[in-house]
Amino acid sequence: MTMSAGWYLRRLSRMGPREIGGRAGDAVRRRRWRSARPDCPSVTGARFTAVLPAGTIAAIPPDAAKRLIAEADRLMYGHAEYFGVVRDDLDDPDWWCDPKTGRRAPWGYAFDVPYRNEDAVGDIKQIWELSRHQYLSVLAAAYAITGEERYAERVAEHLRSWWTANPPLRGVHWISGIELGIRLLSWVWIRRLLDGWPGAAGLFEDNPVALNQIWHHQRWLAAFPSRGSSANNHVIAEAAGQFAAACAFGWFPSSARWRAGALRSLERHLRGNTFDSGLNRELATEYHGLVLELGLAAVAEADAAGVPVPASIRLVLLRMTDALAAIVDSRLRPPRQGDADDGHGLIVDGAGTDRWASLLATGDAVFGRLAWWPAVTGTDVRTPLLAALIRPYPTKGTAPAVIRPASRPDHFADAGMTILRDPAGIWCRCDGGPHGFLSIAAHAHADALSVEVRHDGVDVLADPGTYCYHGQPEWRQYFRSTLGHNTLQLDGSDQSVSGGPFLWTRQARSRVLTADTSNEGVARWSAEHDGYQRSVHRRRVELTAASQELRVVDEVRGPRRAVQLAFHLGPAITADLADNRAVLTWTRDGEDRSAVLDLPGQLSWRAHRGETEPPMGWYSAGFGRKEPTTTLVGTGFADGAEEFTTVLRFHG
Repeated sequence: MTMSAGWYLRRLSRMGPREIGGRAGDAVRRRRWRSARPDCPSVTGARFTAVLPAGTIAAIPPDAAKRLIAEADRLMYGHAEYFGVVRDDLDDPDWWCDPKTGRRAPWGYAFDVPYRNEDAVGDIKQIWELSRHQYLSVLAAAYAITGEERYAERVAEHLRSWWTANPPLRGVHWISGIELGIRLLSWVWIRRLLDGWPGAAGLFEDNPVALNQIWHHQRWLAAFPSRGSSANNHVIAEAAGQFAAACAFGWFPSSARWRAGALRSLERHLRGNTFDSGLNRELATEYHGLVLELGLAAVAEADAAGVPVPASIRLVLLRMTDALAAIVDSRLRPPRQGDADDGHGLIVDGAGTDRWASLLATGDAVFGRLAWWPAVTGTDVRTPLLAALIRPYPTKGTAPAVIRPASRPDHFADAGMTILRDPAGIWCRCDGGPHGFLSIAAHAHADALSVEVRHDGVDVLADPGTYCYHGQPEWRQYFRSTLGHNTLQLDGSDQSVSGGPFLWTRQARSRVLTADTSNEGVARWSAEHDGYQRSVHRRRVELTAASQELRVVDEVRGPRRAVQLAFHLGPAITADLADNRAVLTWTRDGEDRSAVLDLPGQLSWRAHRGETEPPMGWYSAGFGRKEPTTTLVGTGFADGAEEFTTVLRFHG
């Protein structure tokens, strides 16, 4: 995908004067850096001291260690899967090749590489992901647990290969700050986990090539921070990686300055990226997880190095953790809201480790769990590692004072998210919040007033997910469209207007009218949005616990408009549609489950599954992966003030 002149004009229109000035300065600096690449200052006597406390590795639960070692052995044999593409070349990877398309990114000055153009570069996500070096942190953790030097030797071999193939400012791996930040964080943990290996110092602090790479990464991040309308999760990754490296690898004349600047940026943007309720402002749940992981990793480096951090940083991370504990369903699955690209801040675990359970376990170790938190039964490697470095959060005598929720929150007014739930395991997320974060709302979907319904953790009315970012515009459009969510579309148009794959030029404004979860018998929610000019879409949702019934009433006020109402079923659901009634069946833990979905009779209903022209009836469980599922779409007209009632009844 290449960007047109029109896209650049639309993108420019979403920037303020300060951001435009900053980007102009960046452009000048890039031209100057093309021919001015200084060498790393001479470093003597460097030592790595940010080691794990004695006994940390022994505290790793055996089953978590077993999963990790199994993952490390797969990697040693060259096997991995990234975004739905299975690779068997990780014994000696080509750092510039996209295994999905077979294309190899061009060589040259980093800022000249057309990374958005898949025809020229390939799938940039596939190329970048491996070079985050998070698979190497898994191998380093396997060494720390087993003491087997083959893991450490593979890590050293790959790092030396990468450093040789990617000199500073050359090629695709020097384009995006989030990649540099996460890569630095991986290097810090690799060095820490290899500390008992005799070759660790020779690989890092006694290696001029490594020192040159670490120095240039930090110089780059200090020069080109994400700005203004782009200061979302990317700037958190940049600041966290820069701060971690400046703490753990504080060997350079600029280290103190870099550390202070990164800490200021981290504190400012953690607050800016997070609602007071603790939810991430991008309203994209996976980025909530990414930012929380990055923040925890940064605090771990601060505490390991004895660097004081503002109390506000720990407070934001505490609120984020409490918010996560509040919104997960009975199986610890959070909402599937907004974009998701499988990005992690720190990976030291094997396949099968639950990301969200891991974050809650770390939260318990660092902040202390509240009585209403859901129980976490799974284990992980990352929690004991982070907990060994992060000093426990003080519960008394803190400034500012911390008041944590006495009971499980259901309504997050600032984020416009409401969770309706009942004792039988019905979980319903209602979306009445802002369209997204900052002027471009890069990771938002056109999903105002959508609902997401699960029963005992199974997607019944599902958010279809994300699937892709670059290279497949028709699929990008589908998965972020209004019709791609459980909400109502008028006249075939999205509620918000897209100006590009990460740009919205007009954003629907939503307003929650009712959020009443206090009645144990019936929970109610209602909201409206202004995304359809001349018309208002209002939705009411009621969950009645006694009858296990969810009622959704859509009201359209305004002139006669064509209506499409979509309900996307989860991949485990089989639907038998007859007229305006669908019988839903699925299996959970070997037990047959069912529900009946009575759909508005004014509309003509059709089931779609796995269609491609145009896309309809798909579910993406993770980035780069999609599978057919059933989508029920009703078509008709709304004339004046018309209501469309949908009733979902669960059977036991």
